[in-house]
Amino acid sequence: MEILYNSTRGNDISVRASQAILKGLSEDGGLFVPDHIPALEKTLKELSEMDYRQVAYEVMRLFLTDYTEEELKDCIERAYDVKFDTEEIVPLKKAGEAYYLELFHGPTIAFKDMALSILPHLMITAARKNDVKNEIVILTATSGDTGKAALAGFAGVEGTRIVVFYPKDGVSVIQEKQMVTQKGDNTLVVGIRGNFDDAQSGVKQIFADRELAQEMAEKGFQFSSANSINIGRLVPQICYYVYAYGKLLRDGEIAEGETVNVAVPTGNFGNILAAFYAKNMGLPIGKLICASNENKVLYDFFRTGAYDRNREFRLTTSPSMDILISSNLERLIYRAAGNDADRNRELMAALGGQGRYEVTEEMKEALSDFYGNYATEEETAAEIRRLYEDYGYVIDTHTAVASAVYGKYAQETGDKAKTVIASTASPYKFTRSVMDALDTATGRGDEAKEDFALADELSALSGVKVPRAVEEIRTAAVLHKKVCEAWQMKDAVKEFLGIYTA
Repeated sequence: MEILYNSTRGNDISVRASQAILKGLSEDGGLFVPDHIPALEKTLKELSEMDYRQVAYEVMRLFLTDYTEEELKDCIERAYDVKFDTEEIVPLKKAGEAYYLELFHGPTIAFKDMALSILPHLMITAARKNDVKNEIVILTATSGDTGKAALAGFAGVEGTRIVVFYPKDGVSVIQEKQMVTQKGDNTLVVGIRGNFDDAQSGVKQIFADRELAQEMAEKGFQFSSANSINIGRLVPQICYYVYAYGKLLRDGEIAEGETVNVAVPTGNFGNILAAFYAKNMGLPIGKLICASNENKVLYDFFRTGAYDRNREFRLTTSPSMDILISSNLERLIYRAAGNDADRNRELMAALGGQGRYEVTEEMKEALSDFYGNYATEEETAAEIRRLYEDYGYVIDTHTAVASAVYGKYAQETGDKAKTVIASTASPYKFTRSVMDALDTATGRGDEAKEDFALADELSALSGVKVPRAVEEIRTAAVLHKKVCEAWQMKDAVKEFLGIYTA
């Protein structure tokens, strides 16, 4: 059955999958959502016998219904190839009572590679299908990982340009170096003076600027997004949850049909929303454990039903989660409101105005699949030390947040269901924070050492080779030096496209 994509903020917008991917964001400011969640057509046993690419096809074909079999398989083969450092694509490692789904074996050593390796191919295919002649301008805000993964995916792709905005002092040294050394004449990286929410809000304002859209169209350009607001980012993320369940089944860790829980370190809410979609496709997922850092707006929301961004913004050692406006939550709110676009639009307007909204008790009931909690900076570091000391397994700060919150959930509820923890980044992406956390375990003092020296120490400690993504940027030249205020973002885009001269 064909799936159409509706806007979360309007009842009169309905497009095919390829059109939703090209647009990124609906004209009315809403996000595209499928008109229904399709059921898995293969049995769990059949899925357990497939490799990652085969599982990806079986999941994505159910959502991207206007792509042909040949088109979709070609996109998958191009995406999940030698760019990943393991044939398995996403290994599942057991440490203690949990299973860590390692989503960081792609070219930029973060989970964003899982979707951003395929999005450029989905988008170029969509452009051909819809006879698009304009050059596609990818506009993206990043809290650290999306930026490099998007740049790696779109650099050098004919018919596209990509602009990435990031908070100048809100990402790790490795994250920033990965972005500002990016090659490719079609790429631009800009640091903004502000936080991720400022960058994300600025991007949304640019998307909503109809005068700019008209001006760009006259010059042969049109915007799209590589952020997780693009449905072409969300759908590929569903695949790895289905694959993880199949691997547990294949390895004899669970019985067919046995319920498992999923714990996800959560910022913009896309990754855990993908797990929610997988559950609604029929995957036996029990509780969706939403893990926050000290920017615990989601924890407070699931506890009280009130989403309130009016609070202190904290810079933490898990910067990709330093977010107070979780954009993808809108898709869940829309669903909880009974797919009522008018009600959802009212709530989002309240968030944009007063900075808060509150859902009804009935809507809270619709969110019962989720459990929210958070980990402090101290708890995050302690979890990194615990896993290393007890199991010799090293995780990054974001994964540690999820692992610590899973521990709280298990203790609080007594739920002994097998649990998959989304391991969203390599520890090498946040080497200093990881090594600081391990100081107690190793007796080291690393304050004076630079991050790449710490990477070598982490390799010696963990027995895991320094990833190619880190080695490549050790001595790479900085190519992107532009920094601006949030209100100057539109001018930076126009200058890059040659339709404005500063």
